[in-house]
Amino acid sequence: MNTNVKENTLKEPSIETLAKMDRAATLHPFTPVRAFEADEMGGPRIIESGQGIRITDAEGKTTIDGFAGLYCVNIGYGRTEVADAIAEQARRLAYYHCYAGHTTRALARLSQRLVDLAPGNMRKVFYGLSGSDANETQAKLVWHYHNLIGKPGKKKIIARERGYHGCSVVSGSMTGMNFYHAHMDLPVGGILHTGVPHYYWGAEAGESETEFSRRRAAELEKMILDEGPDTIGAFIAEPVLGTGGIIPPPAGYWDEIQRVLKRYDVLLIADEVVTAFGRIGAWFGASVYGIEPDLITVAKGITSAYAPLSAVLIGERVAAVLSAHSDEVGAFSHGYTYSGHPICVAAANANLDVLEHDGIVEQVAGLGDALRDTLAAAVADSPIVGEVRGTGMLAAIEFVADPGKKVRFDAGHKVGARISAACLDNGLIARAMPHGDILGFAPPLITTRDDMHEIASIVGKSVSRVCDELSSAGAI
Repeated sequence: MNTNVKENTLKEPSIETLAKMDRAATLHPFTPVRAFEADEMGGPRIIESGQGIRITDAEGKTTIDGFAGLYCVNIGYGRTEVADAIAEQARRLAYYHCYAGHTTRALARLSQRLVDLAPGNMRKVFYGLSGSDANETQAKLVWHYHNLIGKPGKKKIIARERGYHGCSVVSGSMTGMNFYHAHMDLPVGGILHTGVPHYYWGAEAGESETEFSRRRAAELEKMILDEGPDTIGAFIAEPVLGTGGIIPPPAGYWDEIQRVLKRYDVLLIADEVVTAFGRIGAWFGASVYGIEPDLITVAKGITSAYAPLSAVLIGERVAAVLSAHSDEVGAFSHGYTYSGHPICVAAANANLDVLEHDGIVEQVAGLGDALRDTLAAAVADSPIVGEVRGTGMLAAIEFVADPGKKVRFDAGHKVGARISAACLDNGLIARAMPHGDILGFAPPLITTRDDMHEIASIVGKSVSRVCDELSSAGAI
């Protein structure tokens, strides 16, 4: 035997080497390709660990995550209960499919829990891995349902400008933001967009919130009539707009919209990828606003992002038709290899256990609009704040050059992005939102009042810094 076998001396690559590897080989979502490759963006930032509402990178910098990843780490980082559940499931059964009636103990339990927690008459649950694929499923369900009830022309889906529903083919088409469509051949046909319910920018002079809501509903009704009610299959909307600017609905909005949908027999899809599982102080945002959906989309908070999972909740109206026509059409012909993946389902059950045991949803409800109000107090004296809005653990600050006249900044000043960067320098992740100079917040649901004051202090300091820069440049 050769006793001179070389010892394996491979070492973990340095941070610099890892960064070079990443820039060379990873295609990052929503990241400029050439600038990232050329190291013109100061990245990547290698995230090593997380605990509570904070993350730590490979260089040892700890930062408050004021956006919970992407609105998704609801129970915070480092919950060993969820990690242990994932490990236990992986040891026992890492994978089996749920085609042809197969299931697991965890899957059966989760489905019943979701049906029991959801508002309205939800009856069935279909699983995927992301909000995007769940909304693809929603579109197919809408088309399938109308085929089964003998209305094959009733297929168009109306979404909203600035609504976000994903970035795959149909879900990306539902998303009402042009930069998601540019150079991607989206939107595909059969997807329409009606007006965004943002009172601050959209209201006419002297118009109340209720009057504005009625006008938006009238615009929706006109679209339905212009297209032909026999062609409109569904309306999809977030209870609170998320990526479009974190915009709670104006007074009376959902009552007015639902009256129109019922009048023309249009299915309502509540996209609760962001709002479900406590984000706005209830298990589902639909409950907060009196929304009566036929279908519900969830993801993100279902596992607090400890594992990828999405779900489509199917109400009685649609579920009954699927059952009644099953013998006629045969098997439900839709599914993914990883639908109901055991590890992801185990994560979801453990996450729901934490939410229930710790009373986290009730804690958010008890805090009410404290996040929004704390931020508003921190920037109350700023000359560039147009609106502070939000509900529960969602909030946004919109910056304008002249709040009195509602004059926007020139886009070239990149005010929102600069304030976001200043926050990061000061130890806080706050997201620069599209469609304006908007700073968004969606911290973990375990964020306390003390945490909010720390967040607000950083925001106030960061806004002041950028204000000084803008003043020196003559921009304000």
